Amino acid sequence: MEATVNNAEKYLGQFCMLLASYTRKNARLRDKVDLLIKQIMDFANTENPELRRCLKDFGEELSKIQDYRQAEVERLDAKVIEPLKAYGPLTKSKRAEANVQKASVDVNHTTHQLEEIILKFQLQKLKDIKAIFSNFVTIEMIFHAKALEMYTNAVQHLNNFDEEKDLEAFKSKVSISELENDARPSHSSSTFEQSQVSQPGKLLREARKERKKSNGNKLETTPRVLHAHFQEDESEEEEEEEEEVEELQDVSDDEYNLYAKVRK
Repeated sequence: MEATVNNAEKYLGQFCMLLASYTRKNARLRDKVDLLIKQIMDFANTENPELRRCLKDFGEELSKIQDYRQAEVERLDAKVIEPLKAYGPLTKSKRAEANVQKASVDVNHTTHQLEEIILKFQLQKLKDIKAIFSNFVTIEMIFHAKALEMYTNAVQHLNNFDEEKDLEAFKSKVSISELENDARPSHSSSTFEQSQVSQPGKLLREARKERKKSNGNKLETTPRVLHAHFQEDESEEEEEEEEEVEELQDVSDDEYNLYAKVRK
């Protein structure tokens, strides 16, 4: 009896912890793809109609996948994580029930009761394991089937994109812009040319100073950008650890100790 309850508490607790982490990772992936979609849409608004249409259709398909991913996360939480978390208090109650029976004066009656308790617990455990993992696989199959359909549509949008048509539109814009610039009188350029002739030494010195200043700014900026990038990665890792601790606070102290041993 004791070994059966202890094994259930240990391994189902580990299943709960690992599948909860898996579910959180999927939720974070959903958030990251949402940010990617936003950037794609913003970029599309700066492009010509042909590419803009292609990218917006592509982004819409990615967005649909994230809707299915959200449904996947919610189903995993309800049909997989919650049933596993229930085994924390369940194993405690079965252990207490067994201890009460052991304290009984009637040995024959106690043995019979303990046998009923362990058989009932074992049957429930078998049914729950079958249902939990069946739900897990079914949820994943539904998500990936829908995702495959959306990814197929996304690829079709990219394949339908006409680069030549977009390039022609770009060329026409460039030609019109050049014609407008050529038609405008350029007084400032003639003034600048005169100053170049009259003060060549001064212009060269100023150009050197500007290059040095620009290079200095680049050298100062790069470490700050990299440092910010690493800080972002560290904050994400700290956030993951905090979320795991918060989730484990929902289970019993015995389970938490078991989970802590597994993590070590």
